[in-house]
Amino acid sequence: MEVRPSGEALGAEIVVDLAGEIDEATFRAIEAAFHEHIVVVFRGQLLSSERQIAFSRRFGELEVHIVREYLLAGFPEILLVSNIRDAAGENIGLADAGFTWHSDVSYRRRPSRCSLLYAIEVPEEGGRTLGDTVFANTVRAYEALPAGMKAWLEGRKAVHRYSERMRVADSPRPKLTAAQLAETPDVAHPIVRTHPVTGRKALYVTKGECVGIEGVPDDEGRAVIEELHDHCIKAEFQYRHRWRVGDLLMWDNATAMHLAVCDYALPQRRLMHRTTVIGDVPE
Repeated sequence: MEVRPSGEALGAEIVVDLAGEIDEATFRAIEAAFHEHIVVVFRGQLLSSERQIAFSRRFGELEVHIVREYLLAGFPEILLVSNIRDAAGENIGLADAGFTWHSDVSYRRRPSRCSLLYAIEVPEEGGRTLGDTVFANTVRAYEALPAGMKAWLEGRKAVHRYSERMRVADSPRPKLTAAQLAETPDVAHPIVRTHPVTGRKALYVTKGECVGIEGVPDDEGRAVIEELHDHCIKAEFQYRHRWRVGDLLMWDNATAMHLAVCDYALPQRRLMHRTTVIGDVPE
């Protein structure tokens, strides 16, 4: 196994064949590299759905996404992320997944530990791949804050709301049902989150889903959320992943935000299989 750092604020390539057997020592080395680099990619993989699920499950219990109409038939652990449409003109997967900066499933009491996205079809134009994903290192963002802001944030919690992201105009995904809304009540998480393994502190707030700060007037809370969000996504904290077919990309949701770049449209096709590992209650 070889680890090749990106040279950016986060990110590395791990050179290993995931289709073969991964012994415990190799897995622990992969996990350590993942914790260090926050975003890791395994290039050139040939993975069955069973193999992707099995590898993902080594990191913890897998989540079944709330938008169940976009789960892979026979494999509810896999969410389809795709702009492809069926014969009836309906989307076969989430076509707008990640179009705003966010951390996966922050609206749950136990948000995602990590997400693993496997590239099956990647859009291309003129020999250049499209649909990059941009990541921001929220550990470095926290470390760069002034001491006064760090002190003010200590112990404060932001309120995360899933339906807030669903208010994006012209979203192709179906509107939330009453049952889905009931399944995703507001939840408050620490704005400064401590990683459960490394102990590193990171900012854990996005203006796309956070609607306020507990104990702070609404206008002031939203202003702070926007300020922190814009700070996190500064260029010096970013890594941009340029997709290739066969990439399995994995990221740590406790220490990174991400954004999917939508610079493609049909007939350019994009198809990804996502597995998501349930994490701990943020502290």
